Amino acid sequence: MNAIARTVLNRKDFEQALRDKGQYYHIYHPYHKAMYSGHCTPAQIRGWVANRYYYQINIPRKDAAIMANCPDAGVRRMWLQRILDHDGHDGDGGGIEAWLYLAEAVGLTREEVVDQRHVLPGVRFAVDAYRNFARRATWQEAACSSLTELFAPEIHQSRLDSWPQHYPWIEGSGYRYFRKRLSEARRDVEHGLAITLDSFTTAESQTRALEILQFKLDILWSMLDALTMAYLHQTPPYHTVTDQPAWHRGLS
Repeated sequence: MNAIARTVLNRKDFEQALRDKGQYYHIYHPYHKAMYSGHCTPAQIRGWVANRYYYQINIPRKDAAIMANCPDAGVRRMWLQRILDHDGHDGDGGGIEAWLYLAEAVGLTREEVVDQRHVLPGVRFAVDAYRNFARRATWQEAACSSLTELFAPEIHQSRLDSWPQHYPWIEGSGYRYFRKRLSEARRDVEHGLAITLDSFTTAESQTRALEILQFKLDILWSMLDALTMAYLHQTPPYHTVTDQPAWHRGLS
């Protein structure tokens, strides 16, 4: 990182430095590796789906914050598609609705996912940190934070390839979200990457961009850390003082 701070990278090398951050993507977290290798229990799969829903519903809010801070109408027009992809439009239920199909396919009820009763504090705090960063950062910095999409197609494909084999109890209709995001993520990353390469052109700003991308990777990794404690080690929040759920459902 110090070497990068002293040297301006050309466009190709800067892009490669961003892509090299993929080694920290949550596809390599033990919880996710267990999911695509078939070692998760139904409860662990359901816990992941229920908690990840909180991330899904905050994606369009994050994108709306980026648009609110962006004075460029052309960028806003292109970024708007991300919100439509998740919230739905013109007969397309959108990614959030597709995620609820997944929830039902793994044995959760729509009600228990939507009311967020299973969302862990660590997951909530991580997602809220991401949304708040997008609100407070410059729109270029917030756009840069979306570049974990560079690595997303691989993780979606890993689920499509492995889950039907390892978890035959999951209804096939639940996989529509992953199929939908394969093409959407590739399209989105082209736009986000172009903004980042165009906007971060000094040694200092390129270092900042790499730090922002690492921050987003930290968010995703921390979410799985919280799930590991609750669903693998059986130490959910406040387990030492109560066996009843005691965390808030959403005051932010």
